Amino acid sequence: MEIKLEAGIKGEQSTIVDKNSTAKNVGSGSMDVFATPAMIALMEQTAHNSVANFLPKEMTSVGIEINVKHIKATALGKQVKCLSVLEKTERKRLYFTIEAFDEEGKIGEANHIRYIVETEKFLERLR
Repeated sequence: MEIKLEAGIKGEQSTIVDKNSTAKNVGSGSMDVFATPAMIALMEQTAHNSVANFLPKEMTSVGIEINVKHIKATALGKQVKCLSVLEKTERKRLYFTIEAFDEEGKIGEANHIRYIVETEKFLERLR
């Protein structure tokens, strides 16, 4: 099955930094600030959701590579907005640029690759 996704698809998601998304809570540090792993998860979720409705229902995308810079800390209670852009596709590979912002400006950026899979076949290989 050939899947056609056009470059330029955009995604946007937001979250509020809470105790669950802090470095102290997820184990990536000792402070109550937005954790790098939480930022990465938001970035991947934004890219994933941006293309999900363009895929057949039996297919999904999985993250296979991400190169991230976490530029600035974000305090508890602040909003983080994430923006993704599908830059190009190569067969089943999807290449994204992603940026994250808090209320004061840019806090992170990433290049991310996702791969399109058939959900059941993917899960069957794990069983």
